[in-house]
Amino acid sequence: MVFSSTIFLFCFLPLVLLFYYLLKIEYRNAFLLVASLSFYAWGEPRFVFVIILSILINYLFGLLTHVCQQKFGLIINRIILLTGVAANCCLLFYYKYYDFFFSSINSLTGLDFPLKHIVLPIGISFFTFQGLSYVIDLYMKKVPVQKNFIKFALFKAFFPQLIAGPIVRYVDVHQQIDNRICTVDDFAYGVRRFVMGLGKKIIIANTLGSVADNIFSLPNDQHSMTIAWIGAICYTFQIYFDFSGYSDMAIGIARMLGFKFKENFDFPYISKSITEFWRRWHISLSSWFKDYLYIPLGGNRRGNVYVNLLIVFIVTGLWHGAEWNFIIWGLWHGLFIIIERMLKKANLNIKVPKVLYWIYTALVVIIGWVLFRAPNLGYALEYLKIMFGLSKATHVGFSPWYYLDHSVIFMLLIACIASLPISKYLKETVGAYENHNNFSLLIQNTYIAMLFVLCIMYLVTTTYNPFIYFRF
Repeated sequence: MVFSSTIFLFCFLPLVLLFYYLLKIEYRNAFLLVASLSFYAWGEPRFVFVIILSILINYLFGLLTHVCQQKFGLIINRIILLTGVAANCCLLFYYKYYDFFFSSINSLTGLDFPLKHIVLPIGISFFTFQGLSYVIDLYMKKVPVQKNFIKFALFKAFFPQLIAGPIVRYVDVHQQIDNRICTVDDFAYGVRRFVMGLGKKIIIANTLGSVADNIFSLPNDQHSMTIAWIGAICYTFQIYFDFSGYSDMAIGIARMLGFKFKENFDFPYISKSITEFWRRWHISLSSWFKDYLYIPLGGNRRGNVYVNLLIVFIVTGLWHGAEWNFIIWGLWHGLFIIIERMLKKANLNIKVPKVLYWIYTALVVIIGWVLFRAPNLGYALEYLKIMFGLSKATHVGFSPWYYLDHSVIFMLLIACIASLPISKYLKETVGAYENHNNFSLLIQNTYIAMLFVLCIMYLVTTTYNPFIYFRF
């Protein structure tokens, strides 16, 4: 089940909200757990046991860590931690990387290890990282142990963030699981945030994503330079509005239920460096890798900082998918972050117009998205050659205007505007939503209502409705 489906919008979500607020407070966590597992089972009924297994692994290792911290020394505690981390990683490896690992071994060595062709459970990377953060934070004594199984299971399986994030850490929500209050203002904010995310997804991401998919589905010999750039730019906007739209919807639903999630995006396409881009893009993932991988490797304090950065970005690429193009995508970003650190350390004091920094960052990001979107590395490299005029297509069947009709051009314009922090600027200059007078609130609520109606119109008249990050 996806947030942008009619079954979710008009059946699942209204029923969950209705029963949630009809129930007594002491029964709400159990109800949300059942609803969350049902939500997951709707699309992946045979893989519910995977998330239940992940819940059990982390719950038991949490209890074991708590007991050992009271009775045993550092060595035993560290063994428990490493075993818990290994258990999580083994579950993720089996379902996500088993075939990739052995197919790579076969290609490199000529051996013939049999492949299992394992179907990837939706959201396994997200809920595995949740479990890892809990076990590690418990070992570091940053969070108290959760002995109530239902409360812990709800943390792991809470449906707004279950299958595509943001990656919610136990340290950020454990108090809310025990005690939360949802005011009318909170609920109204959640509705507005959800509708804005739905608009991003249904109207912008789906429109531009359809164009990107059509272009990337063609053989490279049918791409002209212009068409290749159209595909890359459309995908650049699609992946941002698809994923940030999902995050907005997740944050909005959680707020309707009394939970406050941290932000996951901060207008990344205004960045003037790749370092800044990763402070603004998928914030929950980049901060996770910083806290649980980069700093433990030594961070900026010890060891080779550049090696640490490369390791982090290789793993970042691998987290997104078991394909070499994802690894190269991670390396691509990591290399530019290293170059930027070297230039900053050199302190050259070269004055460059800010717009050139933005153009440089945009080019690096767009090239990276081609590596990310392409079905394989070979296709990506040939596609990039065509983009930059190093190779020419021989069987171009359509002109660029076949893809750039009036609706697509208009949506590209809307995407450019929506990528700018206009809403943040308005909030800082004219005040927050709650501070406006009744007439202003009426105008804003009318806009949200009209946007929701427009989303429904788009939804019922089209069949294209994927979520990119579901497969991670």
